[in-house]
Amino acid sequence: MPHIPRSAAVGAVVATALAAGLLVSTSSAASADTVAIHDIQGTTRVSPLAGQQVTDVAGVVTGVRGYGSKGFWIQSAAGDADKDPATSEGVFVFTGSAPVTVAPGDAVLVSGTVGEYVPGGAASGNQSLTQITKPTVTVTSSGNELPAPVRIDAKSVPAAYAPAGDPAHDNSVNGLPLRPRSYALDFYESLEGMNVRVGSSRVVGATDAYNELWVTVKKHENPNRRGGTVYGSYGAQNGGRLQIQQLAPVSQQPFPKANVGDVLSGRTEGPLDFNQFGGYTLVARELGEVEDKGLARERTKRQGKGELAVATYNVENLDPSDPQQKFDALAGAVVAHLASPDVLALEEIQDDTGAKNDGTVSAAATLKKFTDAIVAAGGPRYAWRSVDPENNKDGGEPGGNIRQVFLYNPERVSFTERAPGDATTPTGVVREGGRAALTHSPGRIAPGDAAWADSRKPLAGEFVFRGRTVFVIANHFGSKGGDEGLTSHHQPPVRSSETKRLRQAQVVNGFVKDLRKVQRDADVVVLGDINDFEFSAATKALEDGGALRSAAKSLPRSERYSYVYQGNSQVLDQILTSPGVGRDFAYDSVHINAEFAEQNSDHDPQVLRFRP
Repeated sequence: MPHIPRSAAVGAVVATALAAGLLVSTSSAASADTVAIHDIQGTTRVSPLAGQQVTDVAGVVTGVRGYGSKGFWIQSAAGDADKDPATSEGVFVFTGSAPVTVAPGDAVLVSGTVGEYVPGGAASGNQSLTQITKPTVTVTSSGNELPAPVRIDAKSVPAAYAPAGDPAHDNSVNGLPLRPRSYALDFYESLEGMNVRVGSSRVVGATDAYNELWVTVKKHENPNRRGGTVYGSYGAQNGGRLQIQQLAPVSQQPFPKANVGDVLSGRTEGPLDFNQFGGYTLVARELGEVEDKGLARERTKRQGKGELAVATYNVENLDPSDPQQKFDALAGAVVAHLASPDVLALEEIQDDTGAKNDGTVSAAATLKKFTDAIVAAGGPRYAWRSVDPENNKDGGEPGGNIRQVFLYNPERVSFTERAPGDATTPTGVVREGGRAALTHSPGRIAPGDAAWADSRKPLAGEFVFRGRTVFVIANHFGSKGGDEGLTSHHQPPVRSSETKRLRQAQVVNGFVKDLRKVQRDADVVVLGDINDFEFSAATKALEDGGALRSAAKSLPRSERYSYVYQGNSQVLDQILTSPGVGRDFAYDSVHINAEFAEQNSDHDPQVLRFRP
């Protein structure tokens, strides 16, 4: 529960209202005297007037939003009237279904109820947005000059990201006094609702389907060579990132398409909002122009005659109902950008009827359509091996029955078939001719273990390349759904999904150790959508006892990423290798999707080349 130190009564209101996602008093609070906006905002994240009525709050309209969360922003015309950098001079007025009849430049008097709205609800862990609800608005004049914007730049945003939460109050920062000169989150909170501006800034998160992008105002903050900013640890949150939206509906003003590394040039200005999907967001009344810096999609090196190329690619819920264009684009990437790897582990292959929840579990039609597209793109005729899941037991889109699949080029590598397993029968490790072998190939690892409840079970298979057996284990660990965002009021944020992935990693690690007990120099490649970072507890559990090593760590820190989330370039997809593989390998995170507005998947594929 957030801590509001000003009074026990207000604290009770906060607790009740956070559960509903909107902080409004359930008591009949007396009307407060006329107050200024900075009195409403206060010096913490939660208004000292939450739940109270306010009368004739004066301000100038700085932005109007007629879609989504409808309303407008007002800001004091007197500047920083209280001379306190911790108190914002702007606030959002939520009008709901009522028509918005004001325009930027209107001087208004607003009466209504002060509330704290939690985007996504209390369970999200998000901070709250201070607002005035059920407003009565009087326009006193129009055409006024807007308050001068506060410039957000590398100098104004502190290097430290957030204060540690109060351990006495569930690690919440809500009750802590804002220190805008010390912490980035406090700085942004001190400007909540105010008119702000960023100058020319590098794009670090491409334009998405919701017409938003991310920039950084700190060009030297953990950059990579392609223009992104890298999330390299839980303590490197990159406070220079800021989400950009626009106030104008896209029907009136199309939102620009931008890739990572492009520049949003000129002036971008508007109110600073807080929303569920990214936290602090500049909602542009005036939007800069995108300068295309020509980011190119990468191509990996083709494997040599004696090299085995093993790759992983999350193809994002692929099924036969997807347009042929998606199949062709993914297939073209396999051939042109991944250089037709010998073994390709796919994640998110859906069944033959896709999201139609009709009991179908076979993915034969999906795979035929995909492998045909690869041939049409000039690639090899891949064979495939997989194990169909139980209906609706592996998570993902209901009815979709996503699973991992091995594609392999039979002209380069052979698959060792051993009593193919089924959805519920675990594969095991036996000794055969003095070397390790699987009891089921393909087979699933410990499908009955609670670690895999409502989650994809690992797929294991034996491959032979130039007379040497290579064990490949394809994974798709549990998602980060339910984790709190970096702007959570809990600091550090609660990462509840880690528990499941940790247990999954321990199961896979144990299986690899079983292989190595039988054959210490066994070549084992563990790969897939691990849904976690190279520095995470899950990765450490996979590596436990020296059984595996994340190949991502062979790259410079600035090049370790396969996914871009809220402007942070980060690792989700991984390839890990056993000591038998050695360290004389080439590893490539092939950047063809995550940095681009136009994507065939939201993940970048990974390729490992080595000599077994």
